[in-house]
Amino acid sequence: FEITPPSMAALSSSATIFYSPSLTPFTASQRSLSSPTRIRSSPRVLRGFHSLRNREFHRFSQNVTAGGRFNSFSCNCLSAVSTTTLDYEFTDGGKEVELRLRLKTGETLSPKDISVDADGTSLAVKEKRNGLLITLLETNQLFEKIMPSETIWYIDEDQLVVNMKKVDGELKWPDVVESWESLTAGMMQLLKGASIYVVGDSTEINQKVCRELAVGLGYSPLDSMELLESFSKQTIDSWILAEGEDSVAEAESSVLESLSSHVRTVVSTLGGKHGAAGRADKWRHLYSGFTVWVSQTEATDEESAKEEARRNKQEREIGYSNADVVVKLQGWDPTHAKSVAQASLSALKQLIISDKGLPGKKSLYIRLGCRGDWPNIKPPGWDPSSDTGAHPSFS
Repeated sequence: FEITPPSMAALSSSATIFYSPSLTPFTASQRSLSSPTRIRSSPRVLRGFHSLRNREFHRFSQNVTAGGRFNSFSCNCLSAVSTTTLDYEFTDGGKEVELRLRLKTGETLSPKDISVDADGTSLAVKEKRNGLLITLLETNQLFEKIMPSETIWYIDEDQLVVNMKKVDGELKWPDVVESWESLTAGMMQLLKGASIYVVGDSTEINQKVCRELAVGLGYSPLDSMELLESFSKQTIDSWILAEGEDSVAEAESSVLESLSSHVRTVVSTLGGKHGAAGRADKWRHLYSGFTVWVSQTEATDEESAKEEARRNKQEREIGYSNADVVVKLQGWDPTHAKSVAQASLSALKQLIISDKGLPGKKSLYIRLGCRGDWPNIKPPGWDPSSDTGAHPSFS
């Protein structure tokens, strides 16, 4: 996966993720840390205290595209974690996080036997053993960004301690790496109860990704197709044959209106021309939550997928172009639905971190009646039918 969080200057936000089935999907066995444990408070004899301040680092770079429409940050969404041991502890101390790895007992190690390399989003810890360099832990995706020049490490008896300073000291890290478990736990503090809508041309894909997200977050899964078929006592296909696509889209729009006041839900929407989300004039109530557009693509690399997403965003007549997150799929395998859900959460995490006021603004939008004035919310009493553009908007 590749992720591109946007600029939030005008709150017309979007993030693009590219998925190829040739990538190995994340599995629970790759997760390097179990539930974080507290660091023991007994006195320690410290030796080999080291800082990375004076070393050269690959900085987390920001690239602004033409017109300033997007600010792009590139990073891997799936954590490539390599480790030879699970015997270590992780603690979030507020401004800093600390990782303690158990070293092999019975050996005396000196600082020259340890290698710690960190940049803004990755960490590699290696140990020289019998002339060989053994990887203790290596990840290309920390849970969030750190200040590499502030990273320090030292040997504390039989443990290697790595202390990293967070860029965002207010964000609680559930784990040192970004994984399915850490994302589902960490997103709760960011979403603040806001719902998620999964949109796209394939109803089946929307449903499967929705279910994975709901299970992971502990949200209620809702399926607009199931709700419509239960209400009408007929299948969507027979409904289309009897009354046409417009009738189905209008009915789903009414369902989305009734769901817009709900919190902690993940909603899968209808795909295709009969789906409300595919129509730009039916997004009034979809703006109440965070939207994930799952889109299949023929792109073969990240840059091509990003460019395709940019073009899609400019095609304002396509309803999906209003989505907060774009997930580009190079092929589809139902068994990888969890990987797609994980990538979606990673993109949403970066999106909200770039503007932590977004969930609150979604809540305000709901309280004022989902009047269609997203993202420039007008004051109470605003009437969309008589808008002249003269009213101020809430910041």
